[in-house]
Amino acid sequence: MADTLDLERALRDAGLRVTRPRLAVLEAVRAQPHLDTKALIGATRARLGAVSHQAVYDVLRALVAAGLVRAIEPQGSDARYEARVGDNHHHVVCRGCGAIADVDCTTGAAPCLIPADDAGFVVDEAEVIFWGTCPSCAAG
Repeated sequence: MADTLDLERALRDAGLRVTRPRLAVLEAVRAQPHLDTKALIGATRARLGAVSHQAVYDVLRALVAAGLVRAIEPQGSDARYEARVGDNHHHVVCRGCGAIADVDCTTGAAPCLIPADDAGFVVDEAEVIFWGTCPSCAAG
């Protein structure tokens, strides 16, 4: 489990007030990456007791905007959240059960992939999702 003082410092450094819901959501995201909002609501309620859906959504929005949490949205899946930010890693998603795992940058330094035509953009990040079958689904 993440140290509460580290979580408080991270929130303050990001310009956010330290609140119990923010601490609980950030702790849950750090403890279990790639949870969807429903699972995060459950994890937050396990830590705090009563907390509204809207409060968790608001906290997630603030954490994403502050760069403390990253939202990923694989096609056909609800948004998932992780605290691994700023390193331009990618994900692999199981077509069978929806499990998600991190995949480090595919080649060289960020942005990992160089577009054939960047249309004049300064590219600083590439979002890649690999799809396949996880070991559990492949064995079954």
